[in-house]
Amino acid sequence: MEKDPNYKTILVAPLNWGLGHATRCIPIIKALQENNYIPIIASDGVALELLRKEFPYIKTLELPSYQIEYAKNGKNFKWKLIKNLPKMIRAIWKEKRTTKEWIDKYEIDGIISDNRLGVFDKKTPSVFITHQLNVMTGNTSWLTSKIHQNIIKKHRICWVPDVVGTPNLSGELGHLKTSDLKLNYIGPLSRIQKKEVEKKYDLMVILSGPEPQRSYLEEKLKTEVQNYTGKVIFIKGVIEKEQKKQENDNVTFYNFMNSRQLEQTFNESDLVLCRSGYTTIMDLAKLGKKAFFIPTPGQYEQEYLALKLQKDGIAPWSTQDDFTINKLTEVSNYSGLQQFNSPIDWEKCFHLFEQN
Repeated sequence: MEKDPNYKTILVAPLNWGLGHATRCIPIIKALQENNYIPIIASDGVALELLRKEFPYIKTLELPSYQIEYAKNGKNFKWKLIKNLPKMIRAIWKEKRTTKEWIDKYEIDGIISDNRLGVFDKKTPSVFITHQLNVMTGNTSWLTSKIHQNIIKKHRICWVPDVVGTPNLSGELGHLKTSDLKLNYIGPLSRIQKKEVEKKYDLMVILSGPEPQRSYLEEKLKTEVQNYTGKVIFIKGVIEKEQKKQENDNVTFYNFMNSRQLEQTFNESDLVLCRSGYTTIMDLAKLGKKAFFIPTPGQYEQEYLALKLQKDGIAPWSTQDDFTINKLTEVSNYSGLQQFNSPIDWEKCFHLFEQN
């Protein structure tokens, strides 16, 4: 059966690092469909599981895992990643070969890579998505930033999910003083829409990010919310075959929620307690929410974003070890996240795939 030339096939490949890269690809996949493209989803691990649940009718492909092992102690986070580099590089080379095979096999017309370093082909129009033009790794930030920028240059264009100028969400991460990169600031990406609904929860706890730190925070917050007087909804961020719900006094637990349920719950919640991952920040900005942040230990990016938002008077934060539920009273001294309502011009973004 010959392929219909009116419908171009686009490979969408998010990094499997927590759930953030996968969830921010959800509005991209929907926009592709609305603009008469055929998306194919490629990832691995929990990111792929989540997108399969979101889009059960879309073709999915499994990419090689980077096999990153995360440090139990946040202070060792960077050194653990360095130790994993040989495995990661092998996976990236395999990923590149696999992508080339898929382009021929599935007649792929374009690529959208959200931080998948090997999903690239010189002959195929490709987009790289990142809010990290600068990659913060402490005293090696200059090196990791330079390496990342060289990877970005291989693609036709880089979509930065933020706005140009100030105020913005990503700060120094997504804004360079000088650059020869081809950048398109498309605006914050979120699968969430603001709704006028009745408030049901005083506090929403939503967890994400790599293990074992996600589990450590879950155990800590399970204890802490017992001392909270309001109504709590607690989403663990564990993608499993079946959704599980458990009620314990004033707290309702879920292992995971799909996008529709999360949108409803975000809108029904007064305050959000979460990691300071960039995708979560974009969701909160879409809703203009008040939040309290607990960065993943050792992740310089999350620590930078939490500090930036505190300095901007937007939201307070705490380290994982120091957090107690009483710290939530600090939120009243902050403005909350500002809404970014500028719509994304998808037709302009996708024009790349129409060029010969």
